[in-house]
Amino acid sequence: MYILFFLVWIIFNGAVTTEIIIFGLAISAVMYAFICKFMNYSIRKDISNMKRFPYMLLYICVLVWEITKANFAVMKLMTASRYDLEPVLVKFKTNLKTRQSRVILANSITLTPGTITVSLEEDEYVVHCLDKELAEGMNHSIFVELLEKLERM
Repeated sequence: MYILFFLVWIIFNGAVTTEIIIFGLAISAVMYAFICKFMNYSIRKDISNMKRFPYMLLYICVLVWEITKANFAVMKLMTASRYDLEPVLVKFKTNLKTRQSRVILANSITLTPGTITVSLEEDEYVVHCLDKELAEGMNHSIFVELLEKLERM
């Protein structure tokens, strides 16, 4: 987080001089000390986040890929000669332990075209799918697998 504060300082200043670097190091240190003291943050969390970063980046790439695939699937459904969609509500549970992971999964489902998370209570999801084809394998998706890996770290 300290490095992120420093990089934001440098970017916002738009130039790199000795004075800007010195003030940036000092201000970044003060901000980092503030979040450590008052926002329950620590160096351990920084190290943990650095270990998780490759998986978070992978999750974002997979999310973008799945959104793209779902866009084409929805376009295919809309432009097909048969226009008899079968909307369905799907209920499923996950083994995700943290609330943060469950919310990320719900948002990922909603971001994917053709699906909307209607409700999330504890570990039970209710998802509306535009067609029953889009509902297949929802509880064992790549999103769930990646989020479980992130939780184990």
